[in-house]
Amino acid sequence: MIETNVLTVVLAAGVTAITTGLGALPFLFVQQFSDWWLGVFNAAAGGLMLAASHSLVVEGSSLGEARTLIGILVGLAAIVLANTLIQSQDGHDVAELAGADARKALLILGVMTAHSFAEGVGVGVSFGGGDELGMFITAAIAVHNIPEGLAISLVLIPRGTPLWKAAGWSIFTSLPQPLMALPAFLFVLFFEPFLPVGLGLAAGAMIWMVFAELIPDALETTSGPTVGTAVTLAFAFLFAFQNFVLHV
Repeated sequence: MIETNVLTVVLAAGVTAITTGLGALPFLFVQQFSDWWLGVFNAAAGGLMLAASHSLVVEGSSLGEARTLIGILVGLAAIVLANTLIQSQDGHDVAELAGADARKALLILGVMTAHSFAEGVGVGVSFGGGDELGMFITAAIAVHNIPEGLAISLVLIPRGTPLWKAAGWSIFTSLPQPLMALPAFLFVLFFEPFLPVGLGLAAGAMIWMVFAELIPDALETTSGPTVGTAVTLAFAFLFAFQNFVLHV
């Protein structure tokens, strides 16, 4: 029975990782991007990340407010340190990007990868509560990963990254989900107390990324009202998706 459950957890978490790549599919129908659209895409990515951060904080707070707060502060410190280290180095090339674009890509990929560690623990812990709960949480995270993949693609593809590479990088950021789901399932009592810290950490890093990188970039090529509208609509879309479609 244990072998079957272990296999189920690994396969289920693997599916959640693969679905992240589906976020790149809308770009099959768009080939050219003006500077104005680049600003809109940055703003939309920011709105999606803010909505994801909101859900992470709410979920973490339901498990432990103090641990979630600690996680937010640790996430802020980690992303500021990572940005400082990346800026001090030269010659980064990521997803066919260079210079400032490569730095931005490294940051968003790092933030989303950190986020996936918490989601992987969530999948494993949920299976510890039974197969039915585990499959429900897995399905919710899998579908929720699609707009997260879209947020990554909104940053990479308009800057020249091929669609297939953006999809691959999106899936890469979700690989911690199957990696963390199995140990979290096997040692649920050990991992469960750290879940709100991980959720808060991902939220803190995302919030910094939105206001330090994505929104300032959007405002360089797009008006403030347009940026505000794109952020709010993207936030509303993911909020509605989570609460009226996924019911999480």
